[in-house]
Formats: sequence, C-alpha cells, structure tokens
Amino acid sequence: MPAASCDSPLEDIEDIVSREESKPHDRYFSRKSIVPKVRIRNTQKCLQEEDHPPKDSTIPGIQKIWIRTWGCSHNNSDGEYMAGQLAAYGYKITENPSEADLWLLNSCTVKNPAEDHFRNSIKKAQEEDKKVVLAGCVPQAQPRQDYLKGLSIIGVQQIDRVVEVVEETIKGHSVRLLGQKKSNGKRLGGARLDLPKIRKNPLIEIISINTGCLNACTYCKTKHARGNLASYPIDELVDRAKQSFQEGVCEIWLTSEDTGAYGRDIGTDLPTLLWKLVEVIPEEAMLRLGMTNPPYILEHLEEMAKVLNHPRVYAFLHIPVQSASDSVLMEMKREYCVADFKQVVDFLKEKVPGITIATDIICGFPGETDQDFQDTLKLVEHYKFPSLFINQFYPRPGTPAAKMQQVPAHVKKQRTKDLSQLFHSYSPYDHKVGERQQVLVTEESFDSKFYVAHNQFYEQVLVPKNPMFMGKMVEVDIYESGKHFMKGQPVSNAKVYTPSISKPLAKGEVSGLTEEYRHGLENGSRTKAHMSAETLEESLGSRIGLQMLWMLQDGGLKTLSVGLVLLALLVGFFMKMHQ
Repeated sequence: MPAASCDSPLEDIEDIVSREESKPHDRYFSRKSIVPKVRIRNTQKCLQEEDHPPKDSTIPGIQKIWIRTWGCSHNNSDGEYMAGQLAAYGYKITENPSEADLWLLNSCTVKNPAEDHFRNSIKKAQEEDKKVVLAGCVPQAQPRQDYLKGLSIIGVQQIDRVVEVVEETIKGHSVRLLGQKKSNGKRLGGARLDLPKIRKNPLIEIISINTGCLNACTYCKTKHARGNLASYPIDELVDRAKQSFQEGVCEIWLTSEDTGAYGRDIGTDLPTLLWKLVEVIPEEAMLRLGMTNPPYILEHLEEMAKVLNHPRVYAFLHIPVQSASDSVLMEMKREYCVADFKQVVDFLKEKVPGITIATDIICGFPGETDQDFQDTLKLVEHYKFPSLFINQFYPRPGTPAAKMQQVPAHVKKQRTKDLSQLFHSYSPYDHKVGERQQVLVTEESFDSKFYVAHNQFYEQVLVPKNPMFMGKMVEVDIYESGKHFMKGQPVSNAKVYTPSISKPLAKGEVSGLTEEYRHGLENGSRTKAHMSAETLEESLGSRIGLQMLWMLQDGGLKTLSVGLVLLALLVGFFMKMHQ
C-alpha cells in the first residue's frame, strides 16, 4: 500500500485506503452467488449446554461459594450478612471448600495467629486455583500488604455490596471497596441491618449495635479497621430484633467493639437501648450483652444493674481488665485504673446476685514487670472469674506497642502458663450441683453428645439430646460440674416452654427476604433494593467508576472516551429501570 503523504493531512482513517482497492459496497455485491451453508442444530446438546454452563463460564449467580470467618461476634454477624446476600442472588453457599468456585475469607486482626491462618488460607486458595474475595479487619486495616496484592477486598462497612465484588471477581477482575458509610457527612454504623442473612445458628441473632470505639489502645489493630465510634439508631436495632423474633429466633446477642460506648455519638446511651429492646423480647427468650470497657459502664452502673436483673436478660457481662497494674494500663492507654474495674465488678456483684463477670488479660505487655504480673495473679485469685480469656501479647504491625521494648518471649510464655494454671486451679460451678435451674437450649456440643443450654447467668449447661428440647426453655437438676460447664437432667413432667413466636428458619435458609427485596431481585437490582435515591446515585457513580477502571485494567480500551462510556452506562441503566 502506498504511504500517505505528509503534506496532505488525513481527514479520516479511511483516507489511508488507496483508491484502487475495492470498497465494502463493491465487495458485498460481488458475492451475490454465494449460498450460505445450512447447519443442523443439535437441540438436545444445546439444551444441555444451557442447563450446565461450561466451567469457565462467567455467568454470575451460579457458582458455589465457601465462606470462612475468624474472630469476634461482630465479624460473624458480617459473615452471616454476606452469605445471605449471596444466597439471595443465586449463589450456592457450600460448607465444602474443595467444591467451591470462590472462597470468601473474612479475617480477624486481633492476634498474629489469626492473621497467619488467614494468610495460609489465601495461599491454599491460590494453589487450588480458586477465586478469592477478602473481607474483615486485616485487609481493611492494611490493604497494601504484599500478600493481598491483586486480590479483591470488601471493606467492613461495604458488606452490602458483596454481590458486586464477588460477581466481578468471578469475571476475573480485582475489585476493592474500602470506603466508609456516611449520611450528610456523618459516619454510619455500617451496612443496613435489614439485609438478608444466613444465621450460623437459626436460633441466635447477632446484632451489631455500633462499630468502632472511642479508645486508642496502643496494642489494638482493630481500631485501624473499624475506626471511631458509629452507632445504629435505636429504632433500627429494635426493628431488627422484632424481625429476628418473627423468624423463630429465641436468643439475641448484642455485639460491637465496645457496647458500653453505644449512643455517645448520636445522643443516647446503652441502658436506653436495652430497655427498648426488653419491651419486644418474647416471654422466655433471652438477650445477651457483649463486651464493654470499664470507663463507659461506670456512668450507668445503677441502670445497668436494673437491666441485668431483668428475667429476659442474661446476668452476664464481659468487662476486659487486661492487667491489674495501673502502670501497664497507662502504657496500654486503657483510660481507667484497676480501682475503676473493681468498682464496676463489686457493684454489679452486689446488685445482681450471681452475675457472671468474664474478663480478658494480656500476659507480657511491653514494660510489664514481675510485680505487675503478680498483681494480676492476685486479682484473678480474688475474683475467681469463671470465664477468663488469657492472651499472650503479640505485637501487631503498625501499633505503638509494637515499637515498645518487648518482654522476652520465654517470659511471656511462662506468665501465660502461670496464669492458666491459676485459672484451672479452682472450680466455679461445684457449689451449684443439686440446684434446679431453667435453661435455654440453643445448640449442639462440639462432640455431638449433648445439647448446649445456658442458665440465667449464661453458664453453660449440657442436657440430653432430646430433639424436643432444642430452642426450648427446660427445667433441669444439676448433677455434675466441670471447669467450663454443668450437666443437667430434665425434670420429669416439667413444662417445656417455647420462646420462639414462630417456627425457626431451617439451617442455611436466608432470612430477611422481604417483598421489597424480592422485587429488587426480580428486576435485576438485587443489591440496591433498599437504597434511597441519594444512596443509589452514589452507588451508581461508584459502579460506573469501577467499570471504567476494570475496562482500562483489561488493557483493551485505553483510548476510550470517558464521556461516551459514562453516557452509555447511564442510558443502559435508565432503560433497565424503565423496562
């Protein structure tokens, strides 16, 4: 082909075609004599292919997904919400990782071992050629870690968009949504509470009442992921509780990074929320309150004692002390002293007879002396906590405590061992043998030999595996005790109460599928069924941005006009909405 002259600028790309070459119009009419070849369609084969798409198909909503969650109740609640949305879209949630097409790994950043398990799971998924989506506190806190490169991430406040992230990951794209939920510039507690979910236990509803906290503990990595305090409004939490009871739930867990700080950002407080929830709890159903730090519960001791004495609230409270040394607590920036902790515990033990106080202790925090540790041992010896979470200190990257002078590893291990020996030296339940108790049965023991129930003080009671007991309030006689449990024999001819006001959902069944949400699924706007106009606009803009990024990353549209792409996507969206 002759080269184009530099003196005659091209008006159009077609100018480079020489005049001697045939034009498309001429080529078309020169082929009139050609007869198309008729192919016989194998109808049966086509139908089979439609029913069973090829393994490399990227049709969304047909794949199997395995979800693994590490960490706290808040993380478990997030995992339940993500499973529910994916199942509602059409994905199959499987408990078999080997048969899954995609692994959704929901991580915990509290300790090094938890992150190690998370990292090893990513490596295993890649070795088995699985698609991977990461969630939880690890990628939220440090998304630029080398072992996370190229992988999709769903942020802790973006779990309502998990379907989008999974869909694009299955197509081969890497997507990261790490932003914060805001309304009028103010940070929200997280994704909506009325999203579909699959409860791990259909009898137990985990409700996150707030995210983040008001502290800045020097050892804590979770703060980097969950941020500052952001509470859900009381009416939304009460509505969620009502919905749960309508679905057969008989026990509610309230969870967050610090339940005691609830409401400080929205002009309310924890006791106000608890009294509102008590009003909607059915007879014999129970509420369990999650962890609270000493500074915030101190302000509401009188009212909290009244709530914890309510028959539909477990007389149980988890109050981490971490150390019985004021100097160590100061280095931790815990914002209380040992005397504050003792005041809380002593007051509640007096006003709520029999209350169970659970606590946490960190062994070997930087700067902890032998005397500091001895003070901690004395505190445990004095209160004999029936539930004690013992943690050897692990320096978490990026935290102030990681830069402090560390206690030698062998010293940390020995202190952890010494505290464990003290904890196992006493039996908290021996004096309860012979008592008659009312217990709520909610799950099966790990060895599958018993059903697990809890009494008014949230103490674990093992009962015989009688199917009629599951989800019921049963009267039992305590005949044996262990370090972490009691065993109860159901009283003959005693009445068995049914707390649930409706039949519980089946295991694996999706909850929260309202008519509005179903309508959204049918019209192809599955993840936006509950969005307001403002949220929808924000989500659409973000989605368009993601589409642009994905197309540019694929490398085929580097010269694409941004304006034309935006226009095409907007037109397609509004046409879909008006169909």
